[in-house]
Order: sequence, then C-alpha cells, then structure tokens
Amino acid sequence: MNRIDKLFGSNPQRVLSIYFCAGAPTLEGTAGVIKSLADNGVSMIEIGIPFSDPMADGPVIQDAATQALRNGMTLKTLFSQLRDIRKDVDIPLVLMGYLNPVFRYGFEEFCKSCVECGIDGMIIPDLPFKDYMETYKAIADRYDLRFIMLITPETSEERVRLIDEHTSGFIYMVSSASTTGAQSDFNASKQAYFQKIEDMNLRIPRMVGFGISNRQTFDAACAHAAGGIIGSRFVTLLSQHGGDADAAIKELKEAVGVE
Repeated sequence: MNRIDKLFGSNPQRVLSIYFCAGAPTLEGTAGVIKSLADNGVSMIEIGIPFSDPMADGPVIQDAATQALRNGMTLKTLFSQLRDIRKDVDIPLVLMGYLNPVFRYGFEEFCKSCVECGIDGMIIPDLPFKDYMETYKAIADRYDLRFIMLITPETSEERVRLIDEHTSGFIYMVSSASTTGAQSDFNASKQAYFQKIEDMNLRIPRMVGFGISNRQTFDAACAHAAGGIIGSRFVTLLSQHGGDADAAIKELKEAVGVE
C-alpha cells in the first residue's frame, strides 16, 4: 500500500508534515534532514525541488532554493542522494517542485526515479488541472504515485469536487491566496474557508499549509483537517541552527505544541 494512503487510512489526528528544500543549507545534507525528521516523530515529509522562479513561495523558501541551486542541487543529484533513504525511513515522502525541472527531466523518467527511491507522491503547483487529467494522471497512476493538488480560498466548489474525485493521497489546502510564509494566527475569513471545505465532506483527507508557525495556527489547521504542513518556519530554524535538523525540529515541535 502507498505510504500516504496507509498514513491517512489510520485516521490520524494532528498530522505534522514538514517541508524543506533539498540542497539547503548544504548540498549533502538532504538525506540527513529526512532521517532526523523521521526520527523526531514527523508524520510526512515534503522535499522541495529547488527552482529559480518558485512562484508560490515566499522569501524564506525562495532564498533556500537559490542557495540550493548555488550549492549545485539538481533533480539527478537529489535522486542519487535518496537512493538508499528507505533503509532508514518508513514515513511518506513527497516531492514538491515546479513543472519546468520535472519536464526537463522527463515526467515518466521522474516517476520511475521516484519509485526507485521510494517516493510516495508529488506536488507540482503550476501544473494545470486540465493537463494533469489529460496527460499526467495516467502516468502517475501507473507508478502508484499520489498526485496532490492544491486548493485556495478562491478555488470554486466545482473545482474542489473535481480534485477530490480525480486525485488521491490528500488535498493540500492553501490557507490563503498569497505565497508561503509564517503567520501568527489565521483570521476569521481563513477559518471560514477551512469550515466551508470541511462541510463539503470530501472523499480524501485534507492538510492545511502556508502560514503555519505556532500553536495557534497549527491548532486551527488540525481543527478542520488531518493536520498541518510547515515549511518556512522549519527552513528558517534549519538555517539558524546551521543545518542541525534535530535542533530545528525539536524547537519547532515545541512551538506548535506537538510532542
């Protein structure tokens, strides 16, 4: 069974998923960060593929991607680093990146490399849903990879239901239409959006991302979804701790109230 399906099939509460950018702060540190996060009780990891024009990302993740590219990180290098990761890590691993690097690598080759490394799914924010349905879905399904789609407060109910019907794994609920970045709290309109999606009784689980950095925002995400995805805050802490992922995740878990 796909590890994402296995995770959510157990009806988990307060799922903590962590995003970081492969190759930052150091080129060779990617596998070590993954192992540290898994050892410290993280439920799922999103590994960012650095790209020069990450349109959905705020300054923290943009800076990490720039650093990773300067360090020499490429998709080929990343897959090489992940070749043996399943010897040490059992939790779901998702690759998150933009279409350009994946397209240049070749989508089917990308899927093959994912399977060889034990990757469970992918998030490609700039892939149009129409293109996903017409071209990419069948290939991803053939390799048993979960294709996770994003929704925002502006996504129509019709589109949300189409995504729920035709994708798998989980739905990535973007907390706002802005870019990534830590927030101190979610306002009433965002809470209403979370409630609206919850009331739709969708088929597949939901995870909330963008803006989660403390107990208030993580609790709000968990009140309306299976859990929260934290990126910018962890990336900041990882940099502040000089690449020490153990120290970074321990500080983050304390801040969000996860044991």
